[in-house]
Amino acid sequence: MNSLALINEFLGQPPNASAHGYQIDHILEFCHWFMGALFIGWSTFFIFVLIRFRKRRQPAADHAGVRSPISTHLEFSVVLIEAVLLLGFAIPLWAKRVNQFPPGKEALLVHVVAQQFSFNFHLPGPDGQFGRRAVSFVSNSNPVGLDPNDPAGKDDIVTTGELHVPVNRPVIAELSSKDVIHDFFVPSMRIAGDAIPGSLIPIWFTPIKTGTDEVICGQLCGLGHYGMKGTLVVDTPQDYQAWLKERAELSGGAQGAAPSPSPGGAPQPQSKPPAPAASPSPGG
Repeated sequence: MNSLALINEFLGQPPNASAHGYQIDHILEFCHWFMGALFIGWSTFFIFVLIRFRKRRQPAADHAGVRSPISTHLEFSVVLIEAVLLLGFAIPLWAKRVNQFPPGKEALLVHVVAQQFSFNFHLPGPDGQFGRRAVSFVSNSNPVGLDPNDPAGKDDIVTTGELHVPVNRPVIAELSSKDVIHDFFVPSMRIAGDAIPGSLIPIWFTPIKTGTDEVICGQLCGLGHYGMKGTLVVDTPQDYQAWLKERAELSGGAQGAAPSPSPGGAPQPQSKPPAPAASPSPGG
């Protein structure tokens, strides 16, 4: 097991599952080795000071203090290294993530609407177009506020708690919130972003492994914060297309853009209205 895997295990992080995650992991590794070196260095210096300037050796205080410039050089070196770490690694990586988004035709665009205490996911249907959304349409059975009269939204897919994406394809998640500040955090993808009421905040990632990953809220958002979790399912392209087709059919084109049944549920007959999306919040 290499040092990076050891540090991830020490921090309780799941294995990386995104294309950019190794960069995050390497910065974390460098930071922890740097902090470990600082801890050893300053602890050694502290012990040296306790022994060197003990009372028995110097019973009277020296008001002139330390005359050697070594301590100044040490402090300057620490500041310099931290500045290099921040300006040379952290800021460029952050700037790349927020300024260099993948082309729209390449990426899968997903609207993530957070609420107390669940995540709602809105994807376009087979036509590739999002239906119009408005606050006036938001309800328990329509958590993202889709306009039922907009033809573009007839085949849109809305799920609560579970999001499917294809492997090796960039995903842009546009985050918003219906009530308070939440945080869309997927540890295995090494991404996190605040969902703020009145704002649309995009983040992106490229999953490189198929499987199921945990989605959690990383911002204290109320009494039910502990239970605000979801699932990110990374499918093969074939499985994703099959899921997309199934969910588009379940969205009930003839009945408007109401949300689909809860993930994993059995398909419901088209003659029945779709089941409301599960939402712990009474206010939707």
